[in-house]
Amino acid sequence: MTVNHTFQTQFAVPLSCEGCVKSVSDALHKLGGITRVEGNVKEQLVTIEGSAAPSAIVEAIQETGRDAILRGTGASNSAAVSILETFVDKHQTQHEGTDREVRGLARMVEVGSGRTLVDLTVRGVSPGHYRATIREYGNLAEGAASTGPVWKDKGELGVVEVDKSGRGSAFVDHGFQIWEAIGHAMVLTRQEESDKGLQNDEDTVVGVIARSAGVWDNDKTVCSCTGKTLWDERKEEVAKGML
Repeated sequence: MTVNHTFQTQFAVPLSCEGCVKSVSDALHKLGGITRVEGNVKEQLVTIEGSAAPSAIVEAIQETGRDAILRGTGASNSAAVSILETFVDKHQTQHEGTDREVRGLARMVEVGSGRTLVDLTVRGVSPGHYRATIREYGNLAEGAASTGPVWKDKGELGVVEVDKSGRGSAFVDHGFQIWEAIGHAMVLTRQEESDKGLQNDEDTVVGVIARSAGVWDNDKTVCSCTGKTLWDERKEEVAKGML
């Protein structure tokens, strides 16, 4: 389904001068669907309005030689995120002292009239056709096996094509509101639905949908618990597989 809705996103981006702002702005306008780009060198922020997927925006900024951290999407209480992991790998890596192996990320923003845009990216899985669904439950105690059936009438998100490099993405428009989806699990799998439910395998990724910040809702630059900057945290998350 084509996404025609316009929404705002805000990213933290290393900017040293107005030339940096222009470089990022030029790269973003090449995407198509971008209506406005504003850069703030002092605050190290880029605010974007348009209909391009947040994942595509991140890639465009990274192609300029800079990284980007999503700071907020849409209005307050209108955004959510799900970090997708393989349950099998999660248990294996815990024994190796690793917290998690992230394989995918879904960013969601509600754009009004009961419509929500879902920007889904995945990497590090086998090539093929993957079904993306929201499940009835948010129970990940047994991975995909404990998430229950597909969320009735609203949980079918479509098919994601994963190429030979193990990467795939989709940006789709669906008929649910953010508050309804919070706490449900999201699953990406090559398995077909059956009466026995889903099983855990290395190419099935799962995560719980959690609320995330809207534009201007998130002004954290240093974690009060660890003292780490958001870029320190970003470096650690990327090392774990974060997209």
